[in-house]
Amino acid sequence: MPSDHLLLTVLGSATPYATVGNPCSGYLVTNGETRVWVDAGSGTLAALQRHTRLDEIDAIWISHLHADHSADLLTAYYALLFADIDLATPIPLYGPPGTADRLAHFLTNGPDRSPVESAFTVRALHDGHRAEVGPMTLTSRAVRHGMPAFAVRVEACGTSLTFSGDTAPCGALTELAAGTDVLLCEAESDRTPTAGPQVHHTPEDAADTARAAAARRLIVTHVGRFLTPADATARAGAVLDHDVEYAAPGETFVVTGTQNPRGGAVTP
Repeated sequence: MPSDHLLLTVLGSATPYATVGNPCSGYLVTNGETRVWVDAGSGTLAALQRHTRLDEIDAIWISHLHADHSADLLTAYYALLFADIDLATPIPLYGPPGTADRLAHFLTNGPDRSPVESAFTVRALHDGHRAEVGPMTLTSRAVRHGMPAFAVRVEACGTSLTFSGDTAPCGALTELAAGTDVLLCEAESDRTPTAGPQVHHTPEDAADTARAAAARRLIVTHVGRFLTPADATARAGAVLDHDVEYAAPGETFVVTGTQNPRGGAVTP
């Protein structure tokens, strides 16, 4: 794998629960020896270990606290403190406000609060939050999901990857993704009159966001149960008038910049 590009490995992309062979939302973003676990949905910790040890992760970034994006933080806690991992320092964990207390509330089973901070250095995201992780810069924006939720843009070596998290179309995501090399965008749902406020992208919405942001590539993920990946990519592709890729579990995508050849998916 080239070390001068960002690499996006799909740990899982299912929603709202894992399927056989596809965990929930989770991605490994790497640049050289720097590794960031983006979203920790159900089943992603097992998939992560195909590529790296948990104690080799430099940071964890969580879009929001729905279980299909964060549940494996609970098993990661046990792995880091009570198993075969010798954790030198807590792993930086970037997540929505209240992440530490939410984890502690679930994990505490007695009078003493579980030592969440012994496993994770928890840092609350806010709109415009920026973090440096090795050569990577992570910029987060608040998005529309009916609860505290964030999208992230990861930049390194002149390349950029933007992940929508879960959100309805919104200006913050479009601004964050402006000119991005890859937009990894959910295509979870179809809008219906009785569905209540929109909190997800449809495939057409994902294409509209990619076009408005002038993203070079669109990869759809988090495809809902009433769609197939082929449906989602075809519908998004019809809007963009070019091929759209799918975040298939286990695939690694090379993120390349405008001066480099178009990246593609490779088998890790």
